Amino acid sequence: MTRRHEARLALGKDVMEYVTSSALDETGYVVLDDAADGLEPAEWQELEYLRWRSSGITRFAPLTSYRGDVDCNGFWNYTPPRTDKDGVWIPEQVAKAPGLVRRAQEPGANVGRCRVIELQPNEYADAVYNLHQDDNNRLNPEGTGWVVRGYVNLTDDADSLMILRSDRFDPATEVRLPLRAGTRMIIDTQRLWHAVWHRGEAPRHGLIASWTSGPELDAYIAANGGRPRGESVTIDGALVEEAQIEMHRRIEERRRAFEAQGITMEPTPSLYE
Repeated sequence: MTRRHEARLALGKDVMEYVTSSALDETGYVVLDDAADGLEPAEWQELEYLRWRSSGITRFAPLTSYRGDVDCNGFWNYTPPRTDKDGVWIPEQVAKAPGLVRRAQEPGANVGRCRVIELQPNEYADAVYNLHQDDNNRLNPEGTGWVVRGYVNLTDDADSLMILRSDRFDPATEVRLPLRAGTRMIIDTQRLWHAVWHRGEAPRHGLIASWTSGPELDAYIAANGGRPRGESVTIDGALVEEAQIEMHRRIEERRRAFEAQGITMEPTPSLYE
């Protein structure tokens, strides 16, 4: 379906029209049935990884890139620039991970950037500080499909949680989704603030694919039990409050560091407003 979608700042307009998936309208995400079949760990263990900082201490193993080489950069950073669509499969990576490629291509939707993320263990306060929105739709032509992210958890991290917020600074908007092996979800990561709290001892691995919204993705969501709400895990309120305080402390510390270099940053909202 096509509906009015609030444009983000990077798009440079107040309102633009995109093809979007109505299944994501309510909450900004859907949880799918778990993947029925597992994949051999060698598929992600033998890939070439790059040190690429995201929300935490991370490395990425790209399966697609702008031109088909082992690279993680956004497609808009090249000439000619383009949006997060039409990723070129990287032959040497694809040869090591045919099952991951099949999983990324399952919906039949256009695939932009596709990679495996490796995340080291962290704390809840780290995840809250690292909450971020993606810029998937930079340069996305009006009237085309809105780019969202598909996630498949590869390792068994049942104690770890995908943290989602509609308001970065409001924990009342927070959803915490467990990440056992085979967990699948689709998230409008340009709408929702997100990060992972990884409570394991070994690194977490997950497949991430940029998918273009349209009838193919709608059919995939319907066929795989897509539902707009997952079972959110409850955590201690004191831990949440401590993480909020720590987030504001780190942001203020970062703001002062930038200001020392002559870069002015807007202060964040008061913690107790």
